[in-house]
Amino acid sequence: MSITNADIKASGEIAVSPLLSRKHGGSSAGSSLEKEAFKGHELGHASGTGHGIDPAKHNATFETSGNESFYSPIEKYEGRHRYDPNFEWEPTEERKLVRKVCTHCKNIGNRISRSSPRQLDLRICAWVCLMFFALQLDRGNISQALSDNMLDDLKMNTDDYNTGQTIFYICFLSAELPSQLISKKLGPDRWIPVQMVSWSLVASMQAFLSGRSSFFACRALLGMLEGGFIPDNILYLSYFYTSLELPIRLSFFWVSYQFTSIVSAFLAFGILHLRGYHHLAGWRWLFALEGMITGVIGLLSFLYLPPSPTQTKSWFRGKEGWFNEREEYIMVNRVIRDDPSKGDMHNRQALSPKALWYSLTDYDMWPIYLLGLTWLIPNYPMTQYLTLQLKAAGFGTFETNLLTIPAYVLFIVQLLWWTWVSEKTDQRFLVGLVSQIWALPILIALETVSGKTGPWVKWALSTLLVGAPYVHAIIVAITSRNAGSVRTRTVASALYNMTVQASSVIGSNIYRNNDKPLYRRGNKVLIGICVYNMALFIGAKVFYVLKNRSRRQKWDAMTAYEKQRYLETTTDKGNKRLDFRFAH
Repeated sequence: MSITNADIKASGEIAVSPLLSRKHGGSSAGSSLEKEAFKGHELGHASGTGHGIDPAKHNATFETSGNESFYSPIEKYEGRHRYDPNFEWEPTEERKLVRKVCTHCKNIGNRISRSSPRQLDLRICAWVCLMFFALQLDRGNISQALSDNMLDDLKMNTDDYNTGQTIFYICFLSAELPSQLISKKLGPDRWIPVQMVSWSLVASMQAFLSGRSSFFACRALLGMLEGGFIPDNILYLSYFYTSLELPIRLSFFWVSYQFTSIVSAFLAFGILHLRGYHHLAGWRWLFALEGMITGVIGLLSFLYLPPSPTQTKSWFRGKEGWFNEREEYIMVNRVIRDDPSKGDMHNRQALSPKALWYSLTDYDMWPIYLLGLTWLIPNYPMTQYLTLQLKAAGFGTFETNLLTIPAYVLFIVQLLWWTWVSEKTDQRFLVGLVSQIWALPILIALETVSGKTGPWVKWALSTLLVGAPYVHAIIVAITSRNAGSVRTRTVASALYNMTVQASSVIGSNIYRNNDKPLYRRGNKVLIGICVYNMALFIGAKVFYVLKNRSRRQKWDAMTAYEKQRYLETTTDKGNKRLDFRFAH
């Protein structure tokens, strides 16, 4: 008995595709007639190129070879009218189109007219990076505020600051999943700008902090409003990019994170000189002005973000949209052929309670969540306390802010390099292991260094630790890729980021006031966590390798008929299917 779309709709479950029935596949004769009729279509085919996804060459999410007719999007999928399993295009066309999605931000001033041949990277990716710049500007400027004696002005100490950061991260991680569910219902293009404008108001209001209570309140509000922003953007990017393209685009995402740290250091250098102007501290001006920048970017995002590759027409983006009909065909078919699960939901379709529970209990994603809980901790305290550490070493307020820049530059170089290495070698968790191998000797040095060591040695060690290999983009991409369905991708992106925020809560409380200035006890804890992380990265690699090996043995043992029968009748969904392969 075959499972139909109606069965799935009635049960509230979401399948990988429109339940892999032959509804969209048709007979071979029918397919031939359709292909023949389409040859004369005005879109035109790149005859003979047969461009598509070769699972053997790039570790596609599903082993679709020979059974492509079973992997069609649902009828309500926003790009369904552009889906055609027989559509062909030149690889050069696709490369130009991918660049086009990342480039168009520079044309925002003239309201986005018809696009140039280079499209995807400049239109979508660059704008997402700009929005992330805004997030980090408001989330990270507290570090510069600390260098301007904010704690003394508010009659607070390091423990109060730690408590405030803990409140922020608890609220941040608590908002992750609710925010993702709202985003899936309303669409990321609508929800993300709402978040940005909302938190920009709170960020600016920090200029009026009066003490510990108001500091805690603002930390809580910022956490609740900013929570979910990152997974919302990851889900949004997955609408435009294939699983192979996503990691490097996410690395750009986190390059903007550290680029913000560099820019904000220069901004802080100038803004903090306003101390005394209108009888206000420099850090108050910092919060007020940088919050306004985020508000402007948020308002523009309301107008700029399109819902999907096939929904780009608007008065602001242009009446003709960003892409012509052929380009829309390329964009839809390249994404669906890479990962058919991306067509199993509409981009404004909410998750049912049953689908939510199914995603929450997906044990195949748990190794990634375990990693998220601890892998960032070894260098987190130093990242948060960098300015305080440099001031304690004897550097002045303005020197301190400028001396943070080399750490951020090193961070960017390592992020791009190791993401590239990961994709070239097709290794994710082993590359992630490098981050812990790098951090361990530096932590040992910090633990054993003499209190009389010169300030420049301390600065060098701090810079190397903050600039450690950052593999977050790799792990976020593998979370999205290994989800196997839009449903699980929505929830898993939020859950992984929740574990990362939980690690921030832990990391915020490792360097304690009674352990300064050398933090001997804290560094011992970090060394232990670093060793534990090494075991986790290796364990995750082994887990997914064994999973794939078991499934491949079962799949390869089937005849062609048995495979087709499985695709027609299986109740397995997403990453539980025999034809699904995990990345590792």
